[in-house]
Amino acid sequence: MLSRQMIYENVKSFRGAINGPHILAFLPAITLGAFWLGGESALLVVALLLPAALGLVGGATARIPPPEARDGLTGLHLRDAVEGALDTSLESQPKSGLSTACLQVELDDFRDFTDRFGRKAAEDILVRASERILGALRSNDVMARLDGGSFSIAVAPIRRADLENLIQMGSRIQSTIAEPFSLDATNVYLTASIGFCLSTRTSIRSGSAMLEAAECALFEARRHGPGGLRAFSPEMKKKAEDQSALIGEVGAALEAGQIQPWFQPQVSTDTGEISGFEALARWSHPTRGIVSPAEFLPAIQQAGLSERLSEIILFHALSALRSWDQTGIHIPRVGVNFSSEELRNPKLVEKIRWELDRFDMTADRLSVEILESVVAGSDDDTITRNISGLSKLGCGIDLDDFGTGHASIANIRRFAINRIKIDRSFVTKVDVDPEQNRMVSAILTMAERLEIETLAEGVESVGEHATLSQLGCGHVQGFGIGRPMPLSETVLWMEKHAGKLTQTPAIGRKQG
Repeated sequence: MLSRQMIYENVKSFRGAINGPHILAFLPAITLGAFWLGGESALLVVALLLPAALGLVGGATARIPPPEARDGLTGLHLRDAVEGALDTSLESQPKSGLSTACLQVELDDFRDFTDRFGRKAAEDILVRASERILGALRSNDVMARLDGGSFSIAVAPIRRADLENLIQMGSRIQSTIAEPFSLDATNVYLTASIGFCLSTRTSIRSGSAMLEAAECALFEARRHGPGGLRAFSPEMKKKAEDQSALIGEVGAALEAGQIQPWFQPQVSTDTGEISGFEALARWSHPTRGIVSPAEFLPAIQQAGLSERLSEIILFHALSALRSWDQTGIHIPRVGVNFSSEELRNPKLVEKIRWELDRFDMTADRLSVEILESVVAGSDDDTITRNISGLSKLGCGIDLDDFGTGHASIANIRRFAINRIKIDRSFVTKVDVDPEQNRMVSAILTMAERLEIETLAEGVESVGEHATLSQLGCGHVQGFGIGRPMPLSETVLWMEKHAGKLTQTPAIGRKQG
């Protein structure tokens, strides 16, 4: 059976053959042939009218529409189809009383997935994910693939397109994506973030505007971590516009030196002395002042500038070490956070070695801080090789936010972790909450058995500091010790801290 595409191409070719001036060249021959075959007047008329009739047929073929465009990979509609379906539903809504909605679905961190497993595997997962999403929809809903791991859906008109129905639909889609995908005999797991816009909860009256509104809701969903689900509200549009402007600014801000590290001190619980600093990115905006990292770090990631940020923070962190050395203050080490994108750079170890050589620093003065979620979810050979290579180089390997990413003991060993940083969620009120106390005690016992150093983040009170010291935590960091500060303020802070040490008794760990 001929496909619509083949029929269209054949008719198009036929039309080209008959619908042109060259057909006139055959008119005398046709007329003469008709005369010698009998000269019947009717035959002559047919001969004379044949070209015109063929021309009409050719003209009719011009009105045959081309086949509908589809995504070459998944076979899904393209964006225009969803936009058109929404326009049609909105136009008929006043008479029909039916309402519609638009959903934007995005597979979380799909760019990272593609980098990790390769383009072919990513395309295979995309096809299967699209089939799963289609299976969660009704037959008359219209779904399109946008780009990468993003999809849009026009909900066919229904009597009651309300918040509850859309949340249920979004949850069904998320549940089907959460089921494991088999890839080369290995199970891989994905999540999806979803934003949606209801025609009954907005004054929007066009398909394109509804798509944009659902995109705003999707942006808000992503802001709250993977697997988010949000409905559009007018306030979201302003947030999305601000974020878009931020994405446009961060590149120039990086190169202009507006984004640099501030340094937060880390203190030994045994001696009270400074054991290091963590370099934390801060943006000194010329009109907005200090921009929160929670605002601009997602913009950095969306702009594809995570590696560039790491390079800048590393440069200034090593510059700070050299500056402190020159003033006669020895800081054992400085910690720099490395993103998963940076850890997938096959030339990372060489780049770090080159930077250390440039500043004449030994590798042990740099702590490479890695999120526990990266370690827990990574089967990437490049990440494993890079962390192993940095460890062999002599860098310290710190596991950040420990307790939030479910890293196994096997992974702690595999990635040669030197120190775990206990997340502040476990540290808060450790001095007054028995459950918190037991959790921290268990973590510290495990670390001691594995001969791994420990540092508690988010320490805000003297009580928390004292309790952590008594439980055996080696180092502390947090607002109760010192807030992040620009390099220019660090020397004065260190001088004041040294003065406090001479006035107060040391907080020693519990003996026993």
